[in-house]
Amino acid sequence: MHNGSCLCGAVTFEVTGTLPPPNACHCSQCRKQSGHYWASTDVPRTTLTIRGEDRLTWFRSSEKVRRGFCSTCGSWLFWDPIHSKKIAVAMGAFDPPTHARLAMHIHVADKGDYYDITDDLPQHPH
Repeated sequence: MHNGSCLCGAVTFEVTGTLPPPNACHCSQCRKQSGHYWASTDVPRTTLTIRGEDRLTWFRSSEKVRRGFCSTCGSWLFWDPIHSKKIAVAMGAFDPPTHARLAMHIHVADKGDYYDITDDLPQHPH
């Protein structure tokens, strides 16, 4: 089991089982919302339990996706492809240890011009 929360603790969550390898998204929406690129793991919805849902606000960023954040402290926690069986959970919101390792970079064609990706992980343009 893996536990996590927003910065203020109003929203907490747990994921049962092993965390799938996370990815780092460099798209402009993730960068604008998080302040940099965003690392997350895609977990089956059935393994995620959220507490404090009354403090969770959802922003519909497209027809297919909504993004969940704490309405008290603003921590961005979830990227939710609405019709999928999986939901992305922010790696930075998990309590350590996660025993997870970044697997790849996505949307690197849209990455910020102020940094370089210097590891040897796979990079996907879109």
